[in-house]
Amino acid sequence: MTVVRAQTRASALAGTTRAAWLDGVNPVTKLVLALLLSVPLFASIDPVSALVAIALQLLCLPLTGLAVRTVLRRLLPIALFSPIAGLSMLLYAEPEGHVFWRLGVAAISEGSIELAVAVTLRVIALGLPTILLFGRTDPTELGDALAQVAHLPSRFVLGVLAGTRMLGLFLDDWRTMALARRARGVGDHGALRRFFSMAFVLLVFAVRRGTKLAMAMEARGFGSGVPRTWSRPSRLHPRDAVAVLGGSAIMVIAIAAAVASGVFRFVWS
Repeated sequence: MTVVRAQTRASALAGTTRAAWLDGVNPVTKLVLALLLSVPLFASIDPVSALVAIALQLLCLPLTGLAVRTVLRRLLPIALFSPIAGLSMLLYAEPEGHVFWRLGVAAISEGSIELAVAVTLRVIALGLPTILLFGRTDPTELGDALAQVAHLPSRFVLGVLAGTRMLGLFLDDWRTMALARRARGVGDHGALRRFFSMAFVLLVFAVRRGTKLAMAMEARGFGSGVPRTWSRPSRLHPRDAVAVLGGSAIMVIAIAAAVASGVFRFVWS
């Protein structure tokens, strides 16, 4: 009875989730898009191309089916840590223009400020495609696509799929440990010490669970060299070509905007 209720609830939740345009794109195509939306940004260090890329990607948000709140929540850690990448440019880039502050080898100038802003925006522009493309991607569909479309070895694909499925358990374990420590009265003080102790315990859990999972998969024949069959076919469709063309257009517009504004700065120049 409990199983039937769980299946009924899962079906109801699946029915309430509206299909998005990006759901029909093959996961391998999403991987290609992630590279296509990231690699060209390494050609230049300027704020314009990164800003244009971020703006165009956010305009595609309705195609992903993700809520704005969900995207902002997942983007928050990247936005908080991206200034760390720009800090090195701010202090140690070659001074250009007016120098505002200098201490030893560290200096803040007009050029270093521009580089720091450009690098900070670039980190966000590099992380945003992953959030938009894989926010609703099912790990099983990704495994099917990697095996059937990308033709990767089945042992590698199944190992990645099993590891991905374990990530949710790690989050549950972390929350359970935090609640247990708080119930015993040891979770309210020493945040840094608590973090490292819980991380060590979680590492032990991960090693034990990974060992048991590897033995179980080996016992069920997942490690054999026999060619495998797949219950769900994964194929490319015309929508995948449209997605690749759209990603290429975003990058072309972003780089063209930087060139047209005169701020395009080749990374090795």
